[in-house]
Amino acid sequence: MKTMLPTIALLILALGLASEAVQVQEGEFSFSLEAVRKLQELTASSSATGKQNPRLRTSSVSVCADPALPEEFLPLCQQKGASLSLSRLAFVPMDVCEICAFAACTGC
Repeated sequence: MKTMLPTIALLILALGLASEAVQVQEGEFSFSLEAVRKLQELTASSSATGKQNPRLRTSSVSVCADPALPEEFLPLCQQKGASLSLSRLAFVPMDVCEICAFAACTGC
């Protein structure tokens, strides 16, 4: 009985770590699945205000200046070609990534 509680706690911890293990690769950078979700929310909310094609509207300046952007994207924002990388990340299919069928997603 005494070993049961630590075992359960260890299993819960392992499950929590495994759920955050999926990484999305963009060039030399790797981002957590949760951070990519947040980026997609930010780009979706900014694109909902305009009528232009969302692929053309994704601006690294506007996204990178957003205080809600996860910090792990800041090195990417400083790179040349950040707009293209951010727009690719904004269109990663999350449902496919969660089952690891998308080539950019690793760590399942």
